Amino acid sequence: MNKLLKITLGLVATAAIVSCNQQGSTTTEKTTAPATETATAADPIDKIAYVNSDTLSEKYQYFKDIRAKLEAKVKKAQNDLQAKGQAYQREVADYQQKAPTMSASERQATEERLMRRQNELGRLDQNASTSIAQEEQTEFTKVYTSITDHLKKHSEEKGYKLVLTYSKTNPAVLYADPKMDITNEVLTSLNKEYSDKNAAAKK
Repeated sequence: MNKLLKITLGLVATAAIVSCNQQGSTTTEKTTAPATETATAADPIDKIAYVNSDTLSEKYQYFKDIRAKLEAKVKKAQNDLQAKGQAYQREVADYQQKAPTMSASERQATEERLMRRQNELGRLDQNASTSIAQEEQTEFTKVYTSITDHLKKHSEEKGYKLVLTYSKTNPAVLYADPKMDITNEVLTSLNKEYSDKNAAAKK
């Protein structure tokens, strides 16, 4: 029965959170990296500009909403797993208390049942983690697409030919003239577009 006491429900749930954070970070890089290949520029002469990906990830409302949605799902899955884990541990404690008075066949049957419960909880852990990871990839791909599509239109309107991305955590660009930074204008138009879509959807 020692194995039954070593259930590690929290580990996978925690891994889901770490995965979510890492994926969010990775997706932020993916969100901005293609922008490097898109047309843009704050300087009308060079027709080249850059967008700060750190700022986009912090202030783009769509990005923030998706991140909050995923964090809520991770928390719910974690709470569900924790509740099931606690119920299982109570079953184990109850068995340990009654084991001395049980017959050999009763002990064997109970231990087999508890082992099945432990395996079931392990599968629930894995399924929850996999499901959240898949949804995360889908949602952040949508964020990435919304940014690149918007940058294409924005660049055509402003006459930009190249858009670079800058991030302190992943500095592909070591230096850029602040006059070439179009982050705020892109962020403003992105948030307006997202707000307008939400308003239209509620009508």
